[in-house]
Amino acid sequence: MAAAKAGLNLEKLQEKLPRRREIPFDSRRLMMTVVLNWQASEIWPDALPYLAFTKGAPLELLKHCHSILSDDKVQDLSHEAWDRVVKANDDLACQGFRVLGLAARRGDHELLDLKAQELEQDLIFIGLVAMFDPPRPEVQGAIEACHRAGIKVTMVTGDYGLTAEAIARSIGLVTDQVRVVTGEAMGRLSDAQLQQIVKYRAGLVFARMSPEHKLRLVQAYKDVGEVVAVTGDGVNDAPALRTAHIGIAMGQNGTDVAREAADIVLTDDNFATIVMAIEEGRSVYQNIRKFMTYILASNVAELVPFLAMVVFKIPPALIIMQILIVDLGTDILPALALGAERAEVGTMELPPRAKSKPLLDRSLLLRAYCFLGLIEATLGMLGFFLVWRSYGYDFAALQAIAPTILARTGDPTVTFIYAQATTMTLAIIVACQDGNVFACRSEQRSIFRLGFFSNPYIWLGIATEWMLIIAIIKIAPLRRVFSTAPLSLWQWLLLLCCPVILLAAEEVRKALLRRQLRI
Repeated sequence: MAAAKAGLNLEKLQEKLPRRREIPFDSRRLMMTVVLNWQASEIWPDALPYLAFTKGAPLELLKHCHSILSDDKVQDLSHEAWDRVVKANDDLACQGFRVLGLAARRGDHELLDLKAQELEQDLIFIGLVAMFDPPRPEVQGAIEACHRAGIKVTMVTGDYGLTAEAIARSIGLVTDQVRVVTGEAMGRLSDAQLQQIVKYRAGLVFARMSPEHKLRLVQAYKDVGEVVAVTGDGVNDAPALRTAHIGIAMGQNGTDVAREAADIVLTDDNFATIVMAIEEGRSVYQNIRKFMTYILASNVAELVPFLAMVVFKIPPALIIMQILIVDLGTDILPALALGAERAEVGTMELPPRAKSKPLLDRSLLLRAYCFLGLIEATLGMLGFFLVWRSYGYDFAALQAIAPTILARTGDPTVTFIYAQATTMTLAIIVACQDGNVFACRSEQRSIFRLGFFSNPYIWLGIATEWMLIIAIIKIAPLRRVFSTAPLSLWQWLLLLCCPVILLAAEEVRKALLRRQLRI
């Protein structure tokens, strides 16, 4: 704390007699007054028994003063003294100090009965008290991260304009020209004018804001289409916290009213935590899209065999139980591993997504159904036909024996071949999903930049799904339930090519997309 005093030792005020009356602080007046019994005081002896002390905004306080205490004497407040006080206040404010003015009024018992507006007249100006509360060191980095992420940060404070501007510059909130809008100036603006200012003007700092001003400012930002988050800790912040899309209260120093009005409470009172939460939220959103892309891609490979059965009159390349083992067995752990992906590099350098953009948008559906899904379906049907071809059955012959397979009246040899062909289709879908899980780790970035081993949960999921596939192929009771058959060596080797083919195709698509977007 730094103090500028004129003729009065402020530290000794702590030893004064008990208060007799207190006038509550009114944000519209920016002042607060207490009346003290001063008869026994040795600090500033006076024949009158009571002394009213007023603190508040220096410039506002000066308007109510007619004298100044200088060199232990009460003197008239001249223009020179007025200018000296204003200059001292502005010099301190420009350094980022929060400045309070102190004034007093001597009187008799009538001071106890006066209203606040009457009590705070004909004051004697005593001095200035400057307080400095430095911003946390991590705030500047958090502000920079917000700017890179396309997030607008606006300072709304009850402080003096010069103090607010100095603090805003020190934390990197504004760098060029600054426009300080005070509550008094805002009161002269119409709603349309305020909306134009918040929409098109940069470098805004709002100072000397009352609760009504804060509420109106939040509404103006909402009216121009912004998603508004408000932070606050006091009772005066409660209306703005409630009106904002997201109200964020301080958990350590915040009032109960602010916490009740807010949607989120910060337990560490740290602005940088908000930025971390935004990054985490973006990561969760990305991971949901990755999860959905991975899951939807296999649906195409499961649907195409039945469409082919209807169109080409061939046996289905999958049976119902094999579809269930994919959806409820092999896909679960790899999909969950995608949900554990860390935020991609550059996540906080992307602009906020539009409010109208759905989670399942056209680009995701086209990628899942018309690209990744079609590749899986094509490879799955190709494997199905290759198995039949290896036993001498061409397409026409397969159509010819389809009725006996569907009626389950075929001879054991045909039944075994069909079981092996469907097993091959099932294994190809699972193998393609192995490539797909790496492809879905990013919508644009190459897997070679992300790294194959940066998410160990994916490998755990892959190992688990192949243990399940091998179990239903090798264990006789499970083989009967899922209608599978053992695969030959060339068929196992063919499975190794499937994830490589799908991942290579996805890498080509991503490269073309990055080239188009100039990333």
